[in-house]
Amino acid sequence: MKAYFDSIEKEVPEQLQQVFLNRRDTAVITIDMHDGHLSTDPDCPCPSPRGREIIEPLNHFMNEARALGLPIIHVRSTLRKGGADEKLFPSAWRMVFPVTVGEISNIAEHAIEGTRWNRMSIDVHDEDYMVTTKKRLSAFYPTDLELLLRNLGIRRVVLTGCMTDCCVINTAFDAANRDFRVVVPRDLTRGSEHLE
Repeated sequence: MKAYFDSIEKEVPEQLQQVFLNRRDTAVITIDMHDGHLSTDPDCPCPSPRGREIIEPLNHFMNEARALGLPIIHVRSTLRKGGADEKLFPSAWRMVFPVTVGEISNIAEHAIEGTRWNRMSIDVHDEDYMVTTKKRLSAFYPTDLELLLRNLGIRRVVLTGCMTDCCVINTAFDAANRDFRVVVPRDLTRGSEHLE
């Protein structure tokens, strides 16, 4: 098996493969693969056009993972209507993102509960798990993701999804700090820039 370390492809020794991938205790986590990022509608509140590139490859990967018996966990941001989750302490990305990618006219609608922007853009099966209380950059904060992973006996996670440069990377750090072994497939993640 080969993997990328600091953007250099290297052969992964068998013993290291077992540390990071073992189907007995590995889960696949998708992060923010919803219409609020992936819709082609010009009103999309936080567009991630590069994220659309991985929808079909991710659907295929999840089908393969399901066939191996790996649990699939979808994590999605959901904010309360009326702005209570952003009122006094808005997420830093809301201030920085317009500077880095340009103004976003409908940014206030991002992740608002009950809106069309919270619909998943990838295939979700009945046996998949949903974590829908993400309010900031990490899939762990403030959600019950860790509780779910521990109760499923998960020790290794494969992180996929869009917004690699903010949500996936923050989730990877939080997972590693909680002693999960983390794999981030470069062909199943996309950031806002070509930095993978």
